[in-house]
Amino acid sequence: MTARADREPGADAGEVLLSPEDYEAAARARLDRPVYDFIAGGSGDEVTLRGERAAYERYRLRPRTLVDVSHCETGTTLLGSPVSFPVGVAPMAYHRLVDAEGETATVRAAGAVGALTVTSTFASRTIEETARAATGPLWLQLYVLRERAVTESLVRRAEAAGYRALVITVDAPRMARRERDLRNGFSLPRHIRPVNLDDGQAGGLHGSRAGSSTLADHAARHHDAAFTWQDLAWLRSLTSLPLVLKGVLTGQDARRAAELGVEGLIVSTHGGRQLDGAIAALDALPEVVAAVPETCEVLVDGGIRRGTDVLKALALGARAVLVGRPVLWGLAVDGAAGAERVLATLRAELTEAMALTGRPRLDAIAPDLLHLAPAAAAPAAGLPHLSPGPLSQLSQPLLTNDRDMA
Repeated sequence: MTARADREPGADAGEVLLSPEDYEAAARARLDRPVYDFIAGGSGDEVTLRGERAAYERYRLRPRTLVDVSHCETGTTLLGSPVSFPVGVAPMAYHRLVDAEGETATVRAAGAVGALTVTSTFASRTIEETARAATGPLWLQLYVLRERAVTESLVRRAEAAGYRALVITVDAPRMARRERDLRNGFSLPRHIRPVNLDDGQAGGLHGSRAGSSTLADHAARHHDAAFTWQDLAWLRSLTSLPLVLKGVLTGQDARRAAELGVEGLIVSTHGGRQLDGAIAALDALPEVVAAVPETCEVLVDGGIRRGTDVLKALALGARAVLVGRPVLWGLAVDGAAGAERVLATLRAELTEAMALTGRPRLDAIAPDLLHLAPAAAAPAAGLPHLSPGPLSQLSQPLLTNDRDMA
């Protein structure tokens, strides 16, 4: 269950792939149905999965004119590491499902465009292999497992390999019901396994059975559903690497994380793959940003497909975004070169969007750039910012006068 035997990797002759939808369609033609569904699908009725895109589509842009945009600066830092633009690769499991090289191809693609990569606990290449292939900054995503010694070993290996932060996924004490996987009886092919875990932790992921998912069964056996705020002190005691919590959707949790010294947050719904019906990450972003000091860096993932989406997330306070599925579609089509083209296109589109909205610098991107479409006018409880019109009231604008635009 990887790339289909009748389709070789690499763009077909005459195939012109420009948009994320182009890459997804091409990847779908190359992948077995269960693999495509595993990547593309969400939980439950996929309400949150659809809501992630809908959130971006509710916002319109308010361009400024007669601004010098002959050069647009997209470079920034993430937890002190320089990146060429505020887009990184989100943590996703088992890249070898779509490409023989897997995560080493992905990290080479990200490095080629100067982007961050967050690699998964459940990668199909080792922590060390991925680090050796990397030329850009690397963070390691961690699920806290019941066998704490296994988690501690992953932390030590990440430190030794040069990873620069640990991303703790906090929205998956158990895996949500993902009906596409259950219908397909999803399991890993024999040649793919979670290579960063020992045999005792990596078993039971093979052998398809209709109505079940070996990944869900594995998570039920090994994820630590008892992991709480109190246990963050244990993680902090293991390492001096920055800690980033992934899966925070409320100001209350954001505030508590910052008070406990967490250096970063990723506002995320797990790509619509965990709690179905959860608020879209983009809609949760302003509340999270408002709850933490600037020293706690806030990123967002889920639903990002275009450079204008990146611009919208930055305007709502994100320091950067993480992109998932589009990178895998590029990888499925043409390996590292395909993933690199997807990321390079996002960088080019962001630069274009900055120029066309009159925002030549990242620090010129503020809430007054956005207009919320009237169809989204009904405010959600506790979220007064969901009113139609300009959104400059969300936070103190970064721009104080027209001169700042120059």
